Amino acid sequence: MGHVLVYAESRGTDLRKIALEATTAARALADGSGGGEVQAIVFGPPGIEAVAPTLGRYGADVVVVVEAAGFDRYARESIAATVAARAASGYRAILAGFSAQGRDLGPRVAATLDLPIVADVTEIRVDGDALAVQHPGYANKVIVRLRVSGSGAVVTVRPSAFTPVETPRAGRVERMQPAADPGAERVHVNDVIQGVAGGPDLADAPVIISGGRGLKAPENFKLLEDLAGAFGNAAVGATRAVTDEGWRPHSDQVGQTGRQVSPQLYVAVGISGAIQHLAGMRTSRTIVAINKDKEAPIFKVADYGIVGDALEIVPVLTQAVREAKGR
Repeated sequence: MGHVLVYAESRGTDLRKIALEATTAARALADGSGGGEVQAIVFGPPGIEAVAPTLGRYGADVVVVVEAAGFDRYARESIAATVAARAASGYRAILAGFSAQGRDLGPRVAATLDLPIVADVTEIRVDGDALAVQHPGYANKVIVRLRVSGSGAVVTVRPSAFTPVETPRAGRVERMQPAADPGAERVHVNDVIQGVAGGPDLADAPVIISGGRGLKAPENFKLLEDLAGAFGNAAVGATRAVTDEGWRPHSDQVGQTGRQVSPQLYVAVGISGAIQHLAGMRTSRTIVAINKDKEAPIFKVADYGIVGDALEIVPVLTQAVREAKGR
């Protein structure tokens, strides 16, 4: 039997979707270890305790609440020190999301506790006295399978690779003091620039509509925004070529040097399918490609392909989605 500690990522006083995905993965891992506890640790300003029932609903037996005004933003040094202090008592695994926060936090905790770390995991299970994990490698061209032995490990899970599942537990609250003062951080965030309001973040969106240079002009991204609006739960992404041209902000970039996403549905519009872009979206559950070049590499990874002019096809698709949803 082994307990699992999960870092429940938050923003302000709200949980991020990856927190529920990591908690779901932790619950399955704890159950596979013989029924250990899932202990979720969450950081935030006063009021963050309100998320405890949600974490309990998704499988947390214990919710460790660490409140301080300095946690209204990600205080990397204090959070890492506090997670490491909690984890020092011994856990089968320490889980976090493979997000911007998780990529920063995981190595800090692993180095502090001298534990192995496996990043960007899409599957995890107990295999005897070891953890069996898999993650994409070589720009998502292969799936790497690893066995991690020993008494503990830090694991970061790919966003959207684990579907949140409700497995209600007590979610009893324990309070913990920060192991380091969040106000004494050596790195200070002076400003946060929010993206376009009204839609989900790329990391959280179950549907992503991405565009490439095949859209011909920046104003044609309005077609993708309309399609995303028709779905109601979609975000708009872009290729590096598009963001380098200034058609879209770099925060919208999907690919090896941009965001890595795994939505339920990924619609690639006017995207040829360069390997750098595929590295960021290849693990999407369902991929739909729209391109006028029937030989475009994107069709090799697509589940469904439409050959034709995206400027003509997307408006028709938008209308069909609106009718299907009764909008």
